[in-house]
Amino acid sequence: MIPYGKQWIDDDDIQSVVDVLKSDWLTTGPKIDEFEQAVANFTGSTYAVAVSSGTAALHAAMFAINIQSGDEVIVPAMTFAATANCIVFQGGTPVFADVDPYTLLIDTLDVERKINASTKAIISVDYAGQPADYDVLNQIADKNGLVLVADACHAIGGSYKERPVGSLAGLNAFSFHPVKHITTGEGGMITTDNEDFSRRMKIFRNHGITTDHRQRAEQGSWFYEMMELGYNYRITDFQCALGISQLKKLPQWIKRRQKIAKQYDDAYKNNEYIQPLSIASNVKHAYHLYVVRVKFERLGINKDDLFVLLRKNGIGVNVHYIPVYFHPYYQTNFGLKKGLCPVAEEAYNEILSLPIFPKMIDQDIDKVIDMFISIIEKESK
Repeated sequence: MIPYGKQWIDDDDIQSVVDVLKSDWLTTGPKIDEFEQAVANFTGSTYAVAVSSGTAALHAAMFAINIQSGDEVIVPAMTFAATANCIVFQGGTPVFADVDPYTLLIDTLDVERKINASTKAIISVDYAGQPADYDVLNQIADKNGLVLVADACHAIGGSYKERPVGSLAGLNAFSFHPVKHITTGEGGMITTDNEDFSRRMKIFRNHGITTDHRQRAEQGSWFYEMMELGYNYRITDFQCALGISQLKKLPQWIKRRQKIAKQYDDAYKNNEYIQPLSIASNVKHAYHLYVVRVKFERLGINKDDLFVLLRKNGIGVNVHYIPVYFHPYYQTNFGLKKGLCPVAEEAYNEILSLPIFPKMIDQDIDKVIDMFISIIEKESK
């Protein structure tokens, strides 16, 4: 089985973790600061705050901007549930905007339609690794007094108009899950140029307490104060050591992902049944995912059967995503129904994610291309 995504861990990564396991600090130690500084430097941001997951990163961002009961935050319908859940964690209400049919990025016109007096923020999603239209989104946010948050969990290493992902919004959230570009096992990061946001998130990740264990040890003090209701969203030093090691390889891994995507593009560009997503000319796509739309209405097979058939033949396709408001939780607790975002819903009926990860060899890529096309050709007759 060729999975849709997979980590790449080498001996350097392993040694970096072992070194920390032999050290005095396994958590709240110096590797946290080092990893934060490395990501801040990589993304061109002033501050970076490391946390335990991408979901924790999004939650910390919502805390930093003080989302609370009665507040609305606009999010795209086509995303993972965590993008909306982080708003609910803070008592706010996610408002779902539709997506562009060609890129599946948030539809900026629909964002403007959804803004009202209760709107406090916008969360854009760099779907599949393509940065959203940040000039337009920042203009909308500034004009309406909103905070723009980038869910950049798919896009570290990408850029928009030659500006790196991680520096494009007021807060930018990353995930280091094993299927992402770099991994810390589980882990996340938020980048920002706002010192107050950074300070609030560092307190939030540590139970709302103003100092951590290492800071108190350096001060020779035992005293601490809980100023806010926070969470234990801390990341460990050995995770950060792995992240530091992985980050050094990210540029070459992005190039490999782009090369794989180009091979897919060339294979499918003239296929009447397989439609790759469109890519803007002013972005550097990070290709966390390679998503295609399949025109099932012209085929003798439906999505479920094609999914099973591909996996039976060793192609680990996946689907990203079910529109968030399709989930029973959102339908039950927010009264949301199908029909809310028709473009996202139509896309959901057609999308498949094909395998893409740096360790794929050319034979893997050829197998995906040949198997996908042969099944499609057979089912089109």
